[in-house]
Amino acid sequence: MMTSLLFILAGFVILMFGGETLVNGAVSVAKRLDVPPLVIGVVLVGFGTSVPELVTSIEAVLRGSEGIAVGNVLGSNIANVLLVAGAGALLIPVAKPTRGFTRDSLVLAVATLMLIATAYAGSIDRIVGTMYLAVLGLYIAYMIVTERKSAKKRKAEKIDKGESFTIEKSVKSIPMGLLLSVIGIAMTVLGAKLLVEGAVDIARLFGVSETVIGVTIVAIGTSLPELATAVIAGVKGESDVSIGNIIGSNIYNILAILGATALVKPFSIDPSILKFDLWVMVFATILMIHVPVAFKGVNRTMGGLFLAGYFTYLAAVYFMFV
Repeated sequence: MMTSLLFILAGFVILMFGGETLVNGAVSVAKRLDVPPLVIGVVLVGFGTSVPELVTSIEAVLRGSEGIAVGNVLGSNIANVLLVAGAGALLIPVAKPTRGFTRDSLVLAVATLMLIATAYAGSIDRIVGTMYLAVLGLYIAYMIVTERKSAKKRKAEKIDKGESFTIEKSVKSIPMGLLLSVIGIAMTVLGAKLLVEGAVDIARLFGVSETVIGVTIVAIGTSLPELATAVIAGVKGESDVSIGNIIGSNIYNILAILGATALVKPFSIDPSILKFDLWVMVFATILMIHVPVAFKGVNRTMGGLFLAGYFTYLAAVYFMFV
């Protein structure tokens, strides 16, 4: 019992420090490259915080638990929007996203449609997995090229206007920023792992069923890196990193995780997800794309509604399995 409590405490502390380190590193890289933090949130932070889901899905498929691989992606995407965005906005309201949000939202919508088509097909083979990864590669390449061009254009405009182009002395170099980002990612993954292990041990000690543990603790646990990053980014006033993190993570969850997992070992998709979980994920995705623009951000009221929706979803899943 005491060991489990220490795991939870240590996991929470490491998560918070890891989230702060990750945000600091990501923002430094964004400023050095003169690209919007939203882009770094999508490319660097989004990918890094999706590492737990990637490892979980590949291990699940290799062990023959194919349902966990897809369920992990669906559950994580739902939690990222309703739990992470909801809790983050409840603490620190998220400002209206800047340019680039429309492009990234469109890619998320395309990835979601691809997942729906794949779910109805019933399986993901290596060809489909390669297609997923190819779409992701094209998206990242296009985003980096266009943002670099925009950065050069903004720099030229400043020079033409006679404005000096300087970088804050406090902003770290690109290698240091990347190093901090990697350290932050590693800390958030480790913190999430310790926190989940401690919570699962205590839940089992009190006789909580495996189903409830999986739906609540494990599902939330794989989204803890995103949650820690969202909260720290909000506190530091870098809401674009928070939004980019969620959108990027959800894109990676579908295209990178399912694509990479299929390359390791093709797997079938349980048709039962078509009845409920898939459509909850689709609804959450629509909210993530629509709400920040329609409401000029995500305020506390909307964050509370997101959280209420997540707990309603957990309750529905619980009663379905009881």
